[in-house]
Formats: sequence, structure tokens, C-alpha cells
Amino acid sequence: MHLTNVLLHLLCVFLVYRIALGLGLNQWGALFTALLFGVHPMRVESVAWITERKDVLYGAFFLGAMYYYIKFLDEGRKKLHLGIILVLFTCSLFSKIQAVSLPISFMAIDYLKGRKLELRLIWEKWFYLIMSLAIGITGIYFLKQYGTLENKVDYSIFQRLFVGSWSFMIYLIKSIIPYEMVPLYPYKPQMPAYFYPSMIMLPVTLAALWYSYKKKWKHILFGLVFFIVNIVFLLQILGAGQGFQADRFTYIAYFGLFFIYGYGIQQLPSLFPSAKKFIYPVAGLLMLTYVGLSFQQSKIWKDSGTLWTHVLKSYNNITLPYGNRANFYRDTGQKEKALADYSKVISLKGDAAAPYNSRGRLYFNTVNNRDTLLLALADYTKAIELEPNDGEYYANRGATYARLGRNQEALADLSKCIEIKPDHAVGYLNRSVIYNNAQQYDLALKDIQSYLKINPNNSDLWYESARIKRIFGQNKQAIGDYDKAIRLNPKGLYYYERAKCHYSAGNKANAKQDLLQAKQRNVRFEPGIEEQIMGG
Repeated sequence: MHLTNVLLHLLCVFLVYRIALGLGLNQWGALFTALLFGVHPMRVESVAWITERKDVLYGAFFLGAMYYYIKFLDEGRKKLHLGIILVLFTCSLFSKIQAVSLPISFMAIDYLKGRKLELRLIWEKWFYLIMSLAIGITGIYFLKQYGTLENKVDYSIFQRLFVGSWSFMIYLIKSIIPYEMVPLYPYKPQMPAYFYPSMIMLPVTLAALWYSYKKKWKHILFGLVFFIVNIVFLLQILGAGQGFQADRFTYIAYFGLFFIYGYGIQQLPSLFPSAKKFIYPVAGLLMLTYVGLSFQQSKIWKDSGTLWTHVLKSYNNITLPYGNRANFYRDTGQKEKALADYSKVISLKGDAAAPYNSRGRLYFNTVNNRDTLLLALADYTKAIELEPNDGEYYANRGATYARLGRNQEALADLSKCIEIKPDHAVGYLNRSVIYNNAQQYDLALKDIQSYLKINPNNSDLWYESARIKRIFGQNKQAIGDYDKAIRLNPKGLYYYERAKCHYSAGNKANAKQDLLQAKQRNVRFEPGIEEQIMGG
């Protein structure tokens, strides 16, 4: 998967080089632009993080469409090029919603190519604009459905404008000085006062656009417009996501700024002839610096432990990094570290139920002794107090009661879990075990059947269902359940028990075949069983 991401990124770098040449840069300017796009440290998140496959994927289609649009303008406006652009644009839209900015990016190319800015340019892109609008509205709908457009903090829409201006300014700065690159830039409970002065970026940006237009600095104006139209939807004014910034948001948008820097490298020798011999060595040194920073930045993506440890170096007073790192430590068997991180989450946010539940699970799974089980019980009880309508918490506390031998309390909690969440498979499973141990086989069977309606691919539960049916003398039905268990997982034990069931039902030939299958799987037989079945 990492190799695929790198290959897609390299394709994007190649397309950036070709696009820069097509937009008027010379080989040195285009090469500098492409190298910046390739090795800048702000690229690392999009390439190293597998979840961000969508960045390099939509980027490859997006840049491919740009490349063919330039060919369309330069080579006689062939219909073939229009067909390729439409396919690439469609693929880009379905890769990531940010591709909706492509039609406006086309208009920026029109300007740089000397096409007269008039309504005709907009009209000829009507189909692309409708596609963008449709995907944009659909994307916003699903973001809203999943709750990612909800404000994570109590910022007014007025304040969120300053979040946008601050992010815009920081992205500009980081295109040159890539500092504090972390996978999460969390919102602060109260918006910092230093966000407000960043609104100066609005008049400054408008002035830069106007001045570039008046001076006919087409390359600079194109780069600014491209950056703005590809970053403006990602400035979190609507409040999507856990953080207000993300390095990955700049993946395509930075092409506009890198294009300006490439144009600058191209123009500097003619503007400052005396400094010509220093320009390229300095540019090379800068590139090597970025390479080194990217190499170091890629190391934080080794695993969730390195990732969230890196975040905590900058933000150590929020719960998400501790909780995620705790999950990593738990899953990799580093239980003491996991316990410390879960406890830290609870100390930071003691009114949240989930951390107590997570720490309770850790206690439950750590050492099977009474003391740790009591600690788990206390944490599950606290989680239930804070969030009494979550069925999972009752299921977990019920399992803890069962281990402590307090079966009536366990049954009460598991029944409460199922009442709250009738599709909670583990609740039925755990309650069936308690009923089975109490020899309440009718209730155990009922719970097993409820479980199998939710998860019909559990071979062990089909085996348990068959075993109880044999107790009730329902051999025919039991054989059907053994059949399902064997289809899912041909264990020797299943064959052995089905052999005995066949024998009891008078199916001696089938019983012998099953016993042979069990024997081949090294099942140990009860004394006299083999002689009884094979002899019969």
C-alpha cells in the first residue's frame, strides 16, 4: 500500500513538471516546481498515511485533467482531449470531494493562457460546474450525516472566519518554513486572541491579487488564484473534522505557490545577474533541507505509538492522542503504558464514559485475578453512571460479574444490554454461557439462536446449538447444526460429535465416515466409542 502511494505521488510530480512547462516555465523553473511538490515536508502526511490514499489518488486524476486541458488549449481543442478530461475529472471527484475546484482551476489556466475573461469561458465549463456542484452537495450531505460538520468547540460563525484566516496565513508560511508538522491541530476550548489579527490576510491577499493583475504578473496571479481556490474549501470555516488545520489539505493547493516559487527561480538570474552563480546552489541547498525534513517527518508514521507520541510533544493537554496511543499500547501488549495513558485521559476528562470503559477492558484482560476484576468492575460502573444508555458498558460489566461468580448480577446486566441494544451479539453469547453453566439449556439455546441471527458465521456457536439440541433429543436438528459448523470450520471435534449424533439417530454409515474424519484430525475418542461405532 505504501508503494502504491509513492507511485501515485511520483505520477503527480511528473504531471506537475509537465503542467509547469505547459504553463510557460522553462526547464529549471518547472524542475524546481516539481521537486518542491515532490519532497516538501508538507507532502509526507498525504503519502505516508494510508488513509490519505485519496489525496494522491484524486491528485493524480486532478493533475492529469489539468495536463490534458492545457493540451486541449494548445493543440487545437480536440474532442479526444475533452473526453479524457471528463473521465479524469469524474475519477478525481469520486476519489475526494476537494476535486470540485477543478473547473475554477481551469479558468485560472485560461487567464494564464491569454484567453479573454468573459462569460463564455464559464459557459463552456457548465457541465464540469454541475458535476462539481452535485458532488459538493452530496459530500456535504454525507459529512453532515456522519456528524463531521458539527462544531467540535463552541465557536460562533464569526469566530470561525478568523479560524479560516489564521489557517490561510499558516499555510502560506509553511510553504516556505514547514514547522510543527503534526497529524492533529486540535481546537482550543476558547479561540486564541492571536487568531484575530490574522484577518489582515484578507486585504493583503486582495491587494496582492489586484497588484499582480494591474502589473500583468500573470504567473504570480495564476499561482495565487490556484492556491486560493484549492484551499478555501478546507479552511474549516464550516468546522469539519477534529482539527482546524491539516498538512494534507495543501496537497494540490500548494502547486499554486510552488509554481510561483519556480517562476521566481526562473526570473532571478535575469533580475540579479551578479547573483546568478549563487541562485541554483542556494535552491539546491533548500531542496536538500526539505528532503531531510521529509525523511525525519516520515518516521513519525511508523505506527500509532510514534504518531501520537509526536502529537503529544506539541499538544499534551488533549485526550485524543492519549486515548489512541493507549489503544495501540493495549493491542501490542504494552499494558502498563496503556494503563498510564487511559488514566491520563480520565484525569483530563473525567466526565467521559468511554475512557473508563477502555481502562476497564484493560483491567479485565490483564490478569485474571479478583483484584484486577474489581478494578474493571469499578470502571465499568463509572462508565454506566456517566452514560447509562450504552449497551456495551452493561455487557462488559456483566462479563466481569460472571468472572467474579456473581451470576445473578451478570444476568441482570446482560439482559439490560440486550434491552438497550437488541442486536448486541456478545450480550447474547455471554448470557448463553451463564445459562448453559446453570443447566438452563432452553434459555441458553434461545440466546444462541439470537446470536446466530446476528452472526451466522460462528462455527463454535452452531456446535453449541447442536450440543444442546442433542441434550433435548433433537438429533435431526442437531445434525443440521453440526453440518453448518463443519462447513464454516471442519474441526475434528465437530466430526466426532456429529458421528455420535448420527449413531444415535441410526445413521451408522454416516457415523463411521465422520469418525474416520475425526480420527484423521487426531481427535482423542472416549473409551469404547470407536469400537461401538465402527463395530456397529
